[in-house]
Amino acid sequence: MNTKGLIGEINITSLADVSITLLVIFIITAPMMTPGIDVNLPRTDASLPHDEEGVTVSVNNEREIFIEGNKMETDEFEARIAQIIRTKPPGIIIYLRADKEVDYGFVVEVVGRMRKAGVKELGLVAEIPPE
Repeated sequence: MNTKGLIGEINITSLADVSITLLVIFIITAPMMTPGIDVNLPRTDASLPHDEEGVTVSVNNEREIFIEGNKMETDEFEARIAQIIRTKPPGIIIYLRADKEVDYGFVVEVVGRMRKAGVKELGLVAEIPPE
């Protein structure tokens, strides 16, 4: 046998170890990478439960509207909500997160636009103070 010949097999053990390690890191960190809208929620002793299957609409203190973290212009908001309602299963809940500094009139306007778009289930999200 020729001892100076080429080796005909590839050892991928270290490649597999690195790949599995990276996969585990991404699985752990992926839920933390979802973008959040900075909303200062009002506090209450009893908040509606927040179902992860719903769609979240956020209104920040600058009266900007976000659907699942994507900024919407006020005039296209109603059409986008109607489109979401059509693509989601019946009974989907829309959760409204509004900054406590936003005036009540604007929040009512957003709720009215959602109702006009066909939202039947609406939940209001509030921060529950720690005990």
